[in-house]
Amino acid sequence: MADFMKILQQAQEMQGRFQKIQDELQLLTVTGAAGGGMVTAEVTGTGQIKKIKLDPSVVNPADIEMLEDLVVVAVSDAQKKAQERAKDQMEKVTGGLSLPFKLPF
Repeated sequence: MADFMKILQQAQEMQGRFQKIQDELQLLTVTGAAGGGMVTAEVTGTGQIKKIKLDPSVVNPADIEMLEDLVVVAVSDAQKKAQERAKDQMEKVTGGLSLPFKLPF
């Protein structure tokens, strides 16, 4: 029974560390870019979009599709970077163990 209690305690400690990382990721800001930095997107460490910045030179009413594509690329870039940061943080907690952890983006 003592082994079970020890395992339960360790699981609770790990859960606390995971929660701390999630809280830290919410506060983290990651920036992605497209078009040589003419479009940037800022997301939290969990991938939530916080800000989109557009250089006025990419705002061309005759080519809205290009701007839309640049925004998608910038957001995707930021979210990919956020996911990499989250993975790095999780590996610190798990000691490099491969756990089935994936952010919802």
